[in-house]
Amino acid sequence: MDQSPNIVIIGAGSIGTALGNIIARKRESEIYLYSIENEVVDSINQKRLNFKYFPNTKLAKFLKASSDPAILNNADIIFLAIPSLVTVDYVLDHKDFFREDAILLNMAKGFSREQNTITEALSSKLANPVCSFKGPTFARELIQKLPTAFTLGSKFPEHYPIFKDIFYDTPIHIDFSTDVKGVEILSILKNIYAIAMGIVDAHFNSPNLRFLFLTRAFNEMRKILIRYGGKSDTMFNYCGYGDFTLTALNDLSRNRTLGLLIGKGFFTDDISDKVVLEGKIAVSVFCEEISSTENMDCQYPIIGELYKLFNSDYKISEFVNNVIRNDR
Repeated sequence: MDQSPNIVIIGAGSIGTALGNIIARKRESEIYLYSIENEVVDSINQKRLNFKYFPNTKLAKFLKASSDPAILNNADIIFLAIPSLVTVDYVLDHKDFFREDAILLNMAKGFSREQNTITEALSSKLANPVCSFKGPTFARELIQKLPTAFTLGSKFPEHYPIFKDIFYDTPIHIDFSTDVKGVEILSILKNIYAIAMGIVDAHFNSPNLRFLFLTRAFNEMRKILIRYGGKSDTMFNYCGYGDFTLTALNDLSRNRTLGLLIGKGFFTDDISDKVVLEGKIAVSVFCEEISSTENMDCQYPIIGELYKLFNSDYKISEFVNNVIRNDR
């Protein structure tokens, strides 16, 4: 691209707003957030505030919002910053507004309704290049312009310099992988294993055990990554080690918090209905497929125990011992 690309971010939630604000602060051209929430659109355009997600943060003057899908017509790059369960349907409903050469970047961390990765589901139905954009990122820190990392997963190496230029001289740092499926799979797995780490920390204030378990979780993630066709090296991109440890060890993480609630005995069906729990949903997807050919207890004890926990009358106090005894 010889000139600054036209960028639209679908989704004016916390991560979409934070990302758009960073890009818009660098450029002297408009970046658009596309949202169905008219109140959020009006708040951004009239007051330069996203009252719903960042009510106390003044946004860049070049960051605009719209509820008119026609703004997608001229977009060179479209970031998808909406929940994983609706991403594919939402994009397909709007595909007639996309140029065929527009680059789509999935930021959602979860499976599609068809239980494929979102990039696989979209690539099978669209002519557009579909990439993955994942990393160890909390939106509340990104909006404060703190250094933040993402992995760009794309089958096209020529995309990397485009995005290096977009994020040059911003707080966003990126690395690159052609292993798009691996980037997507790791973004799902990290939520699962963050739940497990939350359970461990709810029961034990033990650095020894925490990092024993963290190491085992990392290796179990690597085995599943490879089993699903990803590359082992992707574990060491920002989307791998970085995103996993951010999610597993930081109390801002929803999935770690879920693990803490479970470990302390506060988890109920009422809570699970009200919180977006990508990790819980993904446990069943992985375990039901893997268990058809392998012994979960021997090969994947952590995710196997989580599956039992979510699907049976489970004694949570035995979770750690049940996992650790499998190496004896």
